[in-house]
Amino acid sequence: MTVSDAIQPDRGADIPEDRLLQNIKDYTAMSFALLWQRQAIFLATTILTAFFYDPINALLFYGTILMCEAQDLILARRVPRLRPDQRKAIAMMVIWILLNTILSSAAICLYAVSVAVKQPSGEHFTPLFFLFAAALFAAMNNHQFVWAMIVRLAMYGVSFMVIVVKDIWIEQPDLSSELWLHFFTVVFVMYFLIDCSLVFLKLYRRNLEQLEKLREEHERTKAAYIAKTQFISTVSHELRTPLTSIKGSLDLINSGALGEVPENMQNLVHLATKNSERLASLINDVLDIQKMEAGEMNYREGTIDVHALIREAIACNLGYASAHNVEYQEDIRDKNALYVKGDASRLLQVLSNMMSNAAKFSFDGGTVVVGCRKDGSRVRIFVKDQGIGIPQDSKDKVFDRFSQIDSSDERHAGGTGLGMSISREIVEHFGGTIDYESTLGKGTEFFIELPLTKKRVNGAAGRAYFRKTDKAPQDLRP
Repeated sequence: MTVSDAIQPDRGADIPEDRLLQNIKDYTAMSFALLWQRQAIFLATTILTAFFYDPINALLFYGTILMCEAQDLILARRVPRLRPDQRKAIAMMVIWILLNTILSSAAICLYAVSVAVKQPSGEHFTPLFFLFAAALFAAMNNHQFVWAMIVRLAMYGVSFMVIVVKDIWIEQPDLSSELWLHFFTVVFVMYFLIDCSLVFLKLYRRNLEQLEKLREEHERTKAAYIAKTQFISTVSHELRTPLTSIKGSLDLINSGALGEVPENMQNLVHLATKNSERLASLINDVLDIQKMEAGEMNYREGTIDVHALIREAIACNLGYASAHNVEYQEDIRDKNALYVKGDASRLLQVLSNMMSNAAKFSFDGGTVVVGCRKDGSRVRIFVKDQGIGIPQDSKDKVFDRFSQIDSSDERHAGGTGLGMSISREIVEHFGGTIDYESTLGKGTEFFIELPLTKKRVNGAAGRAYFRKTDKAPQDLRP
């Protein structure tokens, strides 16, 4: 399967069964959401008509409505479990919804007509208003399932006409009579209700189309992201294989195992070594970012001696300090041992990123102070330089991915712009924070704060073991 095939959206959502299932899910969800609102309306109607008209008929009406409401709740709980491939179950659910709609609408219509029958001609405000309220409620809230809306509006419309036409049939009034005014008013009200229902139906369908487009775009984006992740992972690992051979060969040359390097070739070999290390750093950073995005970053959590972590970080980065003509100075202010929970190799990676940045942005012959101090229930590990400093309002750039404070072609130091972003992810994973304080032209202090722990865990995972080396920070990553 090609990348272009992978990013094509699934068109299965366009089939009628899926759209119908979505309609009835939305319909029953709305029915469930408006349950108490409907109950308040029905209860108010029952109390009013029971007091002014026939209490027995009012109670009979309310009992029938409660039965329909109970059936609605049962259906609303079953619908979410339906799947698009269950065509028979969907069809049966549609039938049950329509039958229950007919029953509840019939109860409302018969009750309104029965109240109108007990009233004199032309004095049907109460039943007509009840029908209008029920029809408007259906137009506004039943548009998700168009057949249920049609059934309700049709039955309410028939009831409207039965009430007003009955009066005209019995009284046989002139055209100037108020009974005809009632008739034409009802016709206008029915037109208004139909128009409202069409407006809500169009809005609902437009929203469905927009949601469908968003869903398709999400599928394309997700497929593209998966393809990108696979591509980055494959390319990074493919680059690592020849790079390992290149670095290994250069290390052999630099070690003198193949003989002394001629003087006129030393600069060339040094340049090749330096750039192979930069390429290794870039590949490691990209792989770390890819793992973090995919949620596949592995951490081996244990209890770490902070003092040992700082000393090993300094020892591991001596070569990097020498290359930038700076000196690392230890500043451990607490005599008692301090312990934190974390992954020793990953926290060493964070310290290496902070120390390498401090070295790169320090002046020649400068000093970078690496230390720690206890701060309440937390420990602060800091790396302080006396370099060029960081401008104000640059924090987003410092911790963003692929971002540099100075992005010009003449910038002071190179880099991928990934190190501090990765460091923040690692530190925050262990419940810590990373930040900095800086004065332009005077230097910067980067620091991480982690919760202290008292008990040291035994075992390989809990021992902060570091292999001493003078290689660059990128070679320390697992």
